[in-house]
This record gives sequence, C-alpha cells and structure tokens, in this order.
Amino acid sequence: MTNMNLTINEIICPNCGKAFKVNEAGFADILKQVRDHQFEKELKKELDHAEKEKEDAIALANLNHKNTLQAELTDKDKEIAQLKAANELELANKLAAKDKTIIELKAKNEKADTEKKLSVTEAVKKVEKERDDLANQLELKETEKKLLEKSMKEKYSTELQNKDAIIKYKDDEIARVKDMKLKLSTKMLGESLEQHCEIEFNKLRATAFQNSYFEKDSDASTGSKGDYIFKETDDAGNEIISIMFEMKNEGDETATKKRNEDFFKELDKDRSEKKCEYAVLVTVLEAENELYNSGIVDVSHKYSKMYVVRPQFFIPIITLLRNAAMNSLKYKAELALVRNQNIDITNFENKMNTFKEGFARNYELASRKFKEAIYEIDKTINHLQKTKDALLSSENNLRLANDKADDLTIKKLTLGNPTMKAKFDALAKGTTLDEKENGI
Repeated sequence: MTNMNLTINEIICPNCGKAFKVNEAGFADILKQVRDHQFEKELKKELDHAEKEKEDAIALANLNHKNTLQAELTDKDKEIAQLKAANELELANKLAAKDKTIIELKAKNEKADTEKKLSVTEAVKKVEKERDDLANQLELKETEKKLLEKSMKEKYSTELQNKDAIIKYKDDEIARVKDMKLKLSTKMLGESLEQHCEIEFNKLRATAFQNSYFEKDSDASTGSKGDYIFKETDDAGNEIISIMFEMKNEGDETATKKRNEDFFKELDKDRSEKKCEYAVLVTVLEAENELYNSGIVDVSHKYSKMYVVRPQFFIPIITLLRNAAMNSLKYKAELALVRNQNIDITNFENKMNTFKEGFARNYELASRKFKEAIYEIDKTINHLQKTKDALLSSENNLRLANDKADDLTIKKLTLGNPTMKAKFDALAKGTTLDEKENGI
C-alpha cells in the first residue's frame, strides 16, 4: 500500500529505494548524469526494474485490495446472513459502491502508469536530444579541427616553399657574389672597381642622368677626399641630390682583412667637408657577411644618411635616393622660398635693430647731456642760493648796524667819560673845550 500512495511525479531511486519528485530541477540533475551509452543501459535496466516493481506493486495492491474485499465480503456475508433479506438492498448498494471504488482505483492506477511512462519518455527524449546535440557539437569540433589542421598544413607548406625559395635565392646570391669576388680578385682590384662603377654610370648617363654630375673627387684641400661625387640639379639649377661615393675592394691574397666599418668615419668626414647630402660605400669587403650580401644596408644609426652596397646595387642606390629627392624637391623649393622670406625678414629686423641701436645711442648721449645740464643748473641754483643766503645775511647785519647806529646817542657816548661829556657840552654851547681853555 505504500507504493500506491506515491504521487504521479515521483520516481523511486533504484539504488536506495528513496522516492523523489520528478520536476524540472530533478530532471536537470538526471541530465547531468546522462552522458554516454552506459546510462542508456542503466536507464533500460532501471526502467525494467521500475516496470517490474510497478507490476509487483499493482499485483500486491490488487491482492491486498482483493484480500480486503474478501474480508469485507466475508463480513458482509456474515451481515447478510444475520440481516438476511432486510439488508439485501443496502448490501447491493455497498457492493455497487465498492465496485465503483475498484473501478476508480484501477483507473487511477492506469492513469498513474500512463503518466509515469509519459514522464520517463519525455525524460528519455530530453536526454537523447542532449546526447544528439553533444554528438553534433563533437562532430562540428572534429570538422573544425580537421579544417584547422588542413589550413595550418597549407600555411606552413606555403611558408616552407617560400623559405626554400629564399634559401635558394640566398644560395644563388652567395654563389654569384663568390663568383663576382673571384672575378674582382683578378679583374677589379684597386681602381678597377671605380672604373666598373663609372662605366655602369656612363651607360645610363645620356638617358637617365642628363642633368647629373659624376666625377672623381680631386679636391684634397681638406686633407682627404672621397672617390666620386654625384650631384643632380633641376632646370633652374637647384640641387636635387648629392652623394659622396667611396669604393673599397681587396684581393683574396690580402693578409690583413679590412672591415666596412673601418671606412665609415672617414667617409662621413668627406661627405660633410664636400657638403654632400648622402654617403655611400660601394664595397666587396666582408664577402661572407650576410648583412651586406642581403642588399642595400642603411647604417644611418651610426652615421647620418650613410648606406653600404655591393657593386650590383650601385645604380639602384642612386635611383632610389634620387627618386626620394625628386619627391621632396617641391618641399625643398617651398623651404627655399620660406628661407628667402626669412632672410628678407631677418634683413628688415637687422635694419630695424640698427636703427634702434643708433636711436638708443643718440638718446643715451642726449640724456647724458640733459642730465649734465640739469646738474649744472642745480649746481648754479645752489651757488645762487648760497649767494642769496649771504646777501640776506649781510642785509640783516646792516639792519642791526643801522639799528645800533640809530640807538647811539651823546648821552650814551659820554656816559662814564667826563672829558667827552665836557666837550659835547661845550659844543652844544658853541665853544669847544679847547677854546675855553685857551681863553678865547
């Protein structure tokens, strides 16, 4: 009877016998466990086991129900025997109700069985769908892996082919350089390399270098000279480009091997002294050096605008530098125009500064004279002030003297002087003291 009380959405675990609800979360847990073919076998086994348990449960339920009914029937038979005819109608009703209950229970069992099968079927379908999706993804990954492997193989195959081609080109170039070096060792020693470059240039002079100058550097006034100077101008006579060339070669029998770097400093010095824009070393030295055998080598990181080339790149380096200079010719013309404008402005500023300096000098002289005049005026004013003060002081003394003269009287003069008092008295009377004494 315990299994009969399970809800429709409950499943019994085949291992522990615990019942659990079959909901979305439960199915998610089941789906996490279902990943391979072993699960299908286990699922079939569990389904068979569940089917057997269901049949056993149904049989047991039916048996229990039958036993119950049989007991009830036995009781009813006893009741019927006791009640007899009086209870026949009631017994019939109860039997009908029991039959209805049995029918309902059977219908419920059938419905539960159907729903259980449906739930298991849906679960299996979801698991199978996920399995199919995983299989499709796995197949897609395998396809992508194969495509990637094929792409990588094609890529590295192309790179290997390119590498083989480059190696072949390098081998051919090394063989050619060695062959050229062998020829140079017997044919182009010393000035023969210069002659080779000059011949190569003269082949193109009439067609490609009509406005160009390419001659040996014969000016040794600065203490040293390069080998050749290349210059080119436009129709207006403006210089487009200038290059100082140095050609270096040595034979196989040379005891002391020179390096290309040994000539950089002197070449840069010659370029600066001869006012050339670029410096190019044409060399067959260090024949085994892959750096110089690779083509045109820019050594501007050591010396400004300096390049090292093999003889076969003599014409290409001129062409490259010349084309670059032609592209910048417009900017050079604009720069020259701006420079001329700056010169005019500079001349105007110089004239303005000259005028300002002359004006300042004249102003300084005038200011100095003005200050001297003011000083002399102040000095004269001080002198006149002193004279004025002296005159004012003299006037005061004269006033005091005048006051003293005004205050002077005969009485004051004769006070304490009887002789002078007698003379003044006599004078006042019309006779002098001397006359009185003489009896006149």
